[in-house]
Amino acid sequence: MAELLKGAPVAAALTAALAERTARLISGGVAPTLAILRVGERPDDLAYERGAMKRCEKVGVRVVHVVLPADCTQDALLAEIEKINADAGIHGCLMFRPLPKHIDESAVCEALAPEKDVDCMTAVSLNTVFTGRGRGFAPCTAQSCIEILDHYGIDPAGKSAAVVGRSLVIGKPVSMMLQSRNATVTMCHTKTVDLPTVCRRAEILVVAAGKAGVVGAAFTNPDQVVIDVGINPAPGGSICGDVQFDAVEPLVRAIAPVPGGVGAVTTAVLCKHVVEAAERAAAAL
Repeated sequence: MAELLKGAPVAAALTAALAERTARLISGGVAPTLAILRVGERPDDLAYERGAMKRCEKVGVRVVHVVLPADCTQDALLAEIEKINADAGIHGCLMFRPLPKHIDESAVCEALAPEKDVDCMTAVSLNTVFTGRGRGFAPCTAQSCIEILDHYGIDPAGKSAAVVGRSLVIGKPVSMMLQSRNATVTMCHTKTVDLPTVCRRAEILVVAAGKAGVVGAAFTNPDQVVIDVGINPAPGGSICGDVQFDAVEPLVRAIAPVPGGVGAVTTAVLCKHVVEAAERAAAAL
């Protein structure tokens, strides 16, 4: 039976440490503040927003809501981002994506001040992830994978890793982050030839393909650590990952389940980034 890399203990440890840092900031006159910028009423956005608000409350991070209708103009959205940029009391901004199709998402993301980009929306943040230079923040979900490995004492250094997925939100960033920890990384995707064999060789397997159950028993080995990042609808209103958990769990050393794995850590990482941005702002005063 595999060790379950549950996210709740990771999030709890992060929350406790962040609450202490937040208290120090507040005692110094700086209240860490997150702006949540939402366009429309997508159910998945609303669910994440509720989770983020609960985590912020536990950490002591103040939340400011900016909500626009789904048919808002790009100019209206840009105007709200400019207000956030100009407000010295706001230290980070979470904008839900994807945006409606009539909005140029790239242009909107680049309008955000890089120092307030706590979820890697801008080129400045991506540059930090890919080059190791600068002060940008990694995507919260990608960072959550690393936080789980750290919490459970799994050091990527010297290990072979495979990442299934090549998005800028998870696949590519987490690949670079593992390399920065001295893992030897193979970045794969659903078009990779003989994907099961490539994954089977990996000591650490991160699956972020966005396809339910794409990874099964043939992808595994007994010494493997599996981080499942997938969130897919399942029968009965539940969710499932990109990994066939029941088939894989008995065959590997450790696995982060879905639900209860990476997703449980993401809001804590978001708060971590906001607190760090607030600390930087306080240091510049």
